Amino acid sequence: MADPIKFGTDGWRGVIARDFTFQNCRRVAQAIADYVKEEQIKDKKGPLSGPMVIGYDKRFQSDAFAREIAKVLEANQMHPILMAEALPTPAVSFMTKKLGGVGVMVTASHNPPSYNGVKIKIDGRAALEPVTRGVEAWVDRTAPTRAAEIKTKSFRDVYLQYLKARADLPKIKAKIKKPIVIDYMHGAGSGLMADVIGPKNLVEIRGKHDPLFGGVHPEPIEQYLGALIDAVKKNKASVGLALDGDADRFGLVDENGKYLTPCQVFPMIALYLVEKKKYSKKIVQSVSLGYLAERIAKEKGIPFEQLPVGFKHVAERIATGEADIAGEESGGYAWATKGGIAERDGMLTALLFLEMMAVTGKTPSQLWKEVETRFGASHYKRIDYRIHKAVADKALWTQKLIKKLPKKLMGTAIKELISIDGLKIVLEDGHWLLMRPSGTEPLMRVYAESDKAERTQGLLDMAKKWVAPNLNA
Repeated sequence: MADPIKFGTDGWRGVIARDFTFQNCRRVAQAIADYVKEEQIKDKKGPLSGPMVIGYDKRFQSDAFAREIAKVLEANQMHPILMAEALPTPAVSFMTKKLGGVGVMVTASHNPPSYNGVKIKIDGRAALEPVTRGVEAWVDRTAPTRAAEIKTKSFRDVYLQYLKARADLPKIKAKIKKPIVIDYMHGAGSGLMADVIGPKNLVEIRGKHDPLFGGVHPEPIEQYLGALIDAVKKNKASVGLALDGDADRFGLVDENGKYLTPCQVFPMIALYLVEKKKYSKKIVQSVSLGYLAERIAKEKGIPFEQLPVGFKHVAERIATGEADIAGEESGGYAWATKGGIAERDGMLTALLFLEMMAVTGKTPSQLWKEVETRFGASHYKRIDYRIHKAVADKALWTQKLIKKLPKKLMGTAIKELISIDGLKIVLEDGHWLLMRPSGTEPLMRVYAESDKAERTQGLLDMAKKWVAPNLNA
């Protein structure tokens, strides 16, 4: 019996040679072709008629998997264009907007080197669940066929122009005098920053092609950014910028070599866009992100909303014009721009942060200190637990947990329970705890944020006692 194909919050992923095989890639490609042909996918202008764009990152054999997918799509008269080189996922998203077609990206994003995957992009952003469920429904209805020849084209220069048009490059070059360190984490963004801002004062690390990613996960979080932290200190740099494996996520290290969490980075971005760029529409974020952006929105009289985990949910609010600024806990950020796309982009975020430093004349630590002074401290931490099997019914699991909750946590009353994705407990002082089972793998994610590190750890320790007996409920 063939392996089931299931799309999670951001694509279908599997272990290379076990789940992610050439045969399974062909099955997915055929299902995408059938779905596109039969369902008449539309954007604001009507049915999509542009060519399909096939991209890939620098993982093991990503280019070969992408070529195989393109051959199946070509055999189905879908007119695919295979990118001539590895580029970030946002490059594929941008080309779907520009050309009016569907995009397929071969990547497992920030996952370990043994994984690969497929993301589907439509109208400049991730395909929503009706599309991915539709593709799943078409798997194995038709046997895949393959064309002998496919069309390839370089989109590197087009993507670079897109990036250059969305940052104040003259001010960045004029105002930032100390070295800038960019950590590509051996991913698809390698070399792009030098092409955008030039090599002067730029220190590039982990830019060589390495499918093993130097022995770490290509995820821009503190535990994998030791090389960036060391490089910032060694070069006495102004900032350290990091990109994940497919360069759609962003990580930040300040001038002192201190890692700043997404719960700190997002409010820094939001405050700059609101006060300096005069953004005034809704701010949206994933439920796993922190409380500071909400406090900024409240002070400025701007609407605020939390949505389930998965950048496609917050991106949709920007795409429809309802929101101006969007963020997620895993380092994905987007904001509305003329001619832009509703998609997270690590390179764009890195450029925006450089612009923030240039315009304000402040270092990263000073930018954070301003947010902390005005809106409060943030000590955020996340712990993942491996469990025996995936939670089959997240809603049922959440309801069972709610029944066991006390009225207070660590002496503070519970203000609100949010169950849009797992269970988020918000306390009267704004501190919070989120317990969220993965819907696609045997994993329990537990998040917490408060104004003190020891209090955050206390919330996490409390959560472990609750979820441990219920891990396999």
